[in-house]
Amino acid sequence: MTALPAAATTVRTRSRGIMMAVLGCCFLVVMMDNTILNVALQTIQRDLNATNSELQWSVDSYILVYAALMFSAGVLADSFGRRRTLLIGMIVFGVASGFSAFATSPEQLILWRAVMGIGGAVVPPATLAIINDTSAPEERGKAIGVWSAIGGLSIALGPIIGGFLLEHYWWGSVFLINIPVVVVCALLMLGFVPESRAVERPRLDAAGVLLSIVGTGALVYGVIRGGETSDWLGPEVLGSLIGGLALLVLLVRVESRAASPALDVSLLRNPAFTAGTTGISLSFFALTGGTFLLVFYVQGVRGYTPLELGLLLLPVAVGTIVSAILSGGLAKKHGPRLVVAAGLVLMTASFLWMAVLGRTTAIWQLEGALALSGLGLGLVMGTTTTVIMAVVPADKSAVGAAVNNTLRQVGAALGVATLGSVLSVRYRADLGGAADILPAGLRDEARDSLGGTLGALEKAAHQPAVIGPIHTKVPQLILQADDAYLSAMHVTVIVAAALLIVALLVVLRWLPARLPES
Repeated sequence: MTALPAAATTVRTRSRGIMMAVLGCCFLVVMMDNTILNVALQTIQRDLNATNSELQWSVDSYILVYAALMFSAGVLADSFGRRRTLLIGMIVFGVASGFSAFATSPEQLILWRAVMGIGGAVVPPATLAIINDTSAPEERGKAIGVWSAIGGLSIALGPIIGGFLLEHYWWGSVFLINIPVVVVCALLMLGFVPESRAVERPRLDAAGVLLSIVGTGALVYGVIRGGETSDWLGPEVLGSLIGGLALLVLLVRVESRAASPALDVSLLRNPAFTAGTTGISLSFFALTGGTFLLVFYVQGVRGYTPLELGLLLLPVAVGTIVSAILSGGLAKKHGPRLVVAAGLVLMTASFLWMAVLGRTTAIWQLEGALALSGLGLGLVMGTTTTVIMAVVPADKSAVGAAVNNTLRQVGAALGVATLGSVLSVRYRADLGGAADILPAGLRDEARDSLGGTLGALEKAAHQPAVIGPIHTKVPQLILQADDAYLSAMHVTVIVAAALLIVALLVVLRWLPARLPES
């Protein structure tokens, strides 16, 4: 029950289509921010002289803050008004996008990406809560399916737009494009989105927010730093991993006793809620981390342009949109457990297919694998979100959406950190001493990643005294770097597939066979 039921009725009868379009655009631009960045990673690495770990942080700084603050963003939206909170979040997101566009160092980019995460954090819980609040029970599954499909559209729309911008402008344009979208959404929001809030206003939980940020940040830092140094038992890495886990355990204990928790732990006691969030979190772990790998496979190994990379990712978006829209009807007919399990099987098959991609593999095989991944993600995302929102009380809809989206984004952040670290460790091992032909000042950069190897060679090419003695050995180094990357990518996608199988087992055991009654 909400405080403004009349507004919901008005929306259903007069301007629901415009409202859904506005909410969808808000969700799309925030979700698109990570996918549009993917195609720019290699360019940013070159122009800002960024290391592989700095690239991971440019992705994860946004996701981490976005995820950690989403706990309180849901409470804030329920308490102070979902439209008002959404409007403020979009403005913060737009302003930070402008500063990100003009960053002159990796550190500045990481900082402003984190600020973008502050604004973006309110968007998923607020938009989903408004949709949940303004939809009749019989329409809710379809509406959530459309909302999920819009998120899926970002998977390809972001890279395609980003690729086009990179072919005509500098990398900062991938952030500037957010600003006009934010302005239009803000103006339409004031005219077509009704205000709503929970009847009982919950209080913000500062301790929970702080613990979630520091705990998740320490855990991800330990994973990324371990991959960068390969010193997993060193005090810096081990201390970060143990400290992060300890803080997250403390978070759960503190929140279980808080009157107005940032993380409503009680929701996790519901098997359907926990199974649903586990399935979607591990799906995003695999897909987000996997996309990070594919950027350098497609551009570095295969030699495609950023725009071509965006077009190659189109099957993921098409598959996600189609299956997310169909997920509500399929779940009603066959039950959510079977539909989500089918989605996870498709995603697992996709990653196992990627494990056999090579330097000259026919491109249709990559497209086929990506299509399977998209079809699987749409089934998982649409169905689990419907189940999760069905078991959350109406006056906690934004909080429930926040927990769902937070755990999903934590999965995405850990996916980039974990799979990126596995890739780094294996790449360095397989490259071996091949980079020793380079001067000492370029060797560490070359060993860091495939992008680092190509960047080091580009720098050497502009120094005649350096490139002269080694120019006959450069083709062999590039060949060895490609082989090392392919080997590392194959191991990494198998790790992702294994975690998807874990998600499948959880879903088969705990997700309900039938949708809960509305």
